[in-house]
Amino acid sequence: MADKEKKKKESIFDLSKYIDKHIRVKFQGGREASGVLKGFDPLLNLVLDGTIEYMRDPDDQMKLTEDTRQLGLVVCRGTSVVLICPQDGMEAIPNPFIQQQDG
Repeated sequence: MADKEKKKKESIFDLSKYIDKHIRVKFQGGREASGVLKGFDPLLNLVLDGTIEYMRDPDDQMKLTEDTRQLGLVVCRGTSVVLICPQDGMEAIPNPFIQQQDG
């Protein structure tokens, strides 16, 4: 039992290699933001600096527009984080599960 008390809960993710680097975060509900990762904890709460939110299309909430909003220093609650990726290592690809219609 003493061994169990000494063990600390470890996060599945090691985000320490992304400290002071630009990351992009997707949240439940479709919101997306990017910024410089300044800190995190085992619950995946994130601190981002210089944060930019990518605005969604008012007609289709799951589509992003070219509009952005400057947020500055932000604390992101870990329970709402869906995806974290490096900003420079991301590119959009077409959805392979949607059947293309010949038009």
